[in-house]
Amino acid sequence: MSGVNPYIEQPEFKLSKQSFQVTFQPMGKTVNVNPGERLEETDGLPGSLLQLALDNDIDLDHSCGGVCACSTCHVIVRSGLDSCNEATDDEEDMLDLAPGLHPQSRLACQCVPDGTKSIIVEIPEWNRNLVSESH
Repeated sequence: MSGVNPYIEQPEFKLSKQSFQVTFQPMGKTVNVNPGERLEETDGLPGSLLQLALDNDIDLDHSCGGVCACSTCHVIVRSGLDSCNEATDDEEDMLDLAPGLHPQSRLACQCVPDGTKSIIVEIPEWNRNLVSESH
Protein backbone atom coordinates (compact mmCIF):
# COMPACT_ATOMS: atom_id res chain seq x y z
CA MET A 1 0.00 0.00 0.00
CA SER A 2 2.97 2.27 0.57
CA GLY A 3 1.25 4.70 2.92
CA VAL A 4 -1.35 6.10 0.54
CA ASN A 5 -4.83 6.78 1.84
CA PRO A 6 -7.03 8.61 -0.70
CA TYR A 7 -9.36 9.86 2.03
CA ILE A 8 -6.83 12.00 3.91
CA GLU A 9 -4.56 14.96 3.25
CA GLN A 10 -1.28 13.66 1.83
CA PRO A 11 1.72 14.71 3.92
CA GLU A 12 4.61 16.67 2.47
CA PHE A 13 8.02 15.12 3.02
CA LYS A 14 11.57 15.12 1.66
CA LEU A 15 13.65 12.00 1.22
CA SER A 16 17.13 12.09 2.67
CA LYS A 17 20.01 13.30 0.51
CA GLN A 18 22.63 12.28 3.08
CA SER A 19 23.39 9.26 5.25
CA PHE A 20 21.94 9.12 8.75
CA GLN A 21 21.12 6.60 11.47
CA VAL A 22 17.91 5.54 13.16
CA THR A 23 18.15 3.75 16.51
CA PHE A 24 15.12 1.76 17.61
CA GLN A 25 14.70 1.47 21.39
CA PRO A 26 14.43 -0.53 23.61
CA MET A 27 16.27 -3.15 21.53
CA GLY A 28 19.02 -0.69 20.65
CA LYS A 29 19.14 -1.68 16.98
CA THR A 30 20.72 1.02 14.84
CA VAL A 31 19.89 1.21 11.15
CA ASN A 32 22.16 3.02 8.67
CA VAL A 33 20.15 4.87 6.01
CA ASN A 34 21.96 5.81 2.81
CA PRO A 35 20.50 8.18 0.19
CA GLY A 36 19.61 6.57 -3.09
CA GLU A 37 19.57 3.12 -1.50
CA ARG A 38 16.44 1.45 -2.79
CA LEU A 39 14.12 0.44 0.02
CA GLU A 40 11.67 -2.39 -0.41
CA GLU A 41 8.14 -1.23 -1.09
CA THR A 42 6.61 -2.02 2.25
CA ASP A 43 3.87 -0.31 4.20
CA GLY A 44 4.11 3.35 5.14
CA LEU A 45 5.29 6.40 3.22
CA PRO A 46 8.54 5.97 1.30
CA GLY A 47 11.41 6.51 3.74
CA SER A 48 9.09 6.45 6.76
CA LEU A 49 10.14 5.09 10.14
CA LEU A 50 7.77 2.17 9.53
CA GLN A 51 9.38 1.34 6.20
CA LEU A 52 12.87 1.62 7.71
CA ALA A 53 11.87 -0.68 10.57
CA LEU A 54 10.28 -3.31 8.31
CA ASP A 55 13.20 -3.23 5.85
CA ASN A 56 15.53 -3.99 8.75
CA ASP A 57 13.58 -6.88 10.31
CA ILE A 58 12.04 -4.84 13.10
CA ASP A 59 8.42 -5.93 13.31
CA LEU A 60 6.33 -2.90 14.18
CA ASP A 61 2.59 -3.42 14.43
CA HIS A 62 0.63 -1.51 11.77
CA SER A 63 -2.88 -2.88 11.47
CA CYS A 64 -4.06 -0.58 8.68
CA GLY A 65 -1.17 -1.39 6.35
CA GLY A 66 0.60 1.92 7.00
CA VAL A 67 -2.00 4.27 5.52
CA CYS A 68 -2.70 6.48 8.55
CA ALA A 69 -6.01 4.80 9.35
CA CYS A 70 -5.19 3.53 12.87
CA SER A 71 -2.71 4.26 15.66
CA THR A 72 -0.99 0.88 16.05
CA CYS A 73 2.36 2.09 14.66
CA HIS A 74 2.61 4.83 17.30
CA VAL A 75 6.23 5.57 18.21
CA ILE A 76 7.97 8.25 20.26
CA VAL A 77 10.77 10.12 18.50
CA ARG A 78 13.14 10.77 21.41
CA SER A 79 15.78 12.58 19.38
CA GLY A 80 15.80 14.18 15.92
CA LEU A 81 12.08 14.94 15.63
CA ASP A 82 12.80 18.33 14.07
CA SER A 83 14.36 16.56 11.07
CA CYS A 84 11.07 14.77 10.31
CA ASN A 85 8.16 16.00 8.24
CA GLU A 86 5.30 17.77 10.03
CA ALA A 87 2.35 15.69 11.21
CA THR A 88 -0.85 16.38 9.31
CA ASP A 89 -4.18 16.98 11.06
CA ASP A 90 -5.24 13.48 9.99
CA GLU A 91 -2.17 11.94 11.63
CA GLU A 92 -2.79 13.92 14.82
CA ASP A 93 -6.42 12.73 14.83
CA MET A 94 -5.22 9.11 14.64
CA LEU A 95 -2.62 9.73 17.35
CA ASP A 96 -5.42 10.87 19.68
CA LEU A 97 -6.53 7.21 19.70
CA ALA A 98 -3.12 5.85 20.76
CA PRO A 99 -2.33 5.04 24.40
CA GLY A 100 0.61 6.70 26.14
CA LEU A 101 0.93 9.82 23.99
CA HIS A 102 3.95 12.12 24.38
CA PRO A 103 4.74 15.47 22.77
CA GLN A 104 7.16 13.57 20.49
CA SER A 105 4.60 10.91 19.44
CA ARG A 106 4.25 10.14 15.75
CA LEU A 107 2.77 7.43 13.56
CA ALA A 108 5.75 5.54 12.15
CA CYS A 109 3.94 5.12 8.82
CA GLN A 110 3.76 8.89 8.29
CA CYS A 111 7.00 10.11 9.91
CA VAL A 112 9.75 10.60 7.28
CA PRO A 113 13.18 11.83 8.43
CA ASP A 114 15.00 14.16 6.02
CA GLY A 115 18.44 12.85 7.05
CA THR A 116 19.77 16.05 8.59
CA LYS A 117 20.04 14.37 12.02
CA SER A 118 20.25 10.91 13.47
CA ILE A 119 16.99 9.69 15.02
CA ILE A 120 16.24 7.78 18.21
CA VAL A 121 12.82 6.10 18.15
CA GLU A 122 11.17 4.44 21.13
CA ILE A 123 8.63 1.74 20.45
CA PRO A 124 6.09 1.99 23.31
CA GLU A 125 5.87 -0.90 25.75
CA TRP A 126 2.39 -1.93 24.61
CA ASN A 127 3.74 -2.45 21.06
CA ARG A 128 6.90 -4.36 21.97
CA ASN A 129 5.56 -7.92 21.82
CA LEU A 130 6.21 -8.23 18.09
CA VAL A 131 9.60 -6.55 18.36
CA SER A 132 10.88 -8.79 21.15
CA GLU A 133 10.19 -12.09 19.40
CA SER A 134 13.07 -13.50 17.38
CA HIS A 135 12.55 -14.85 13.86
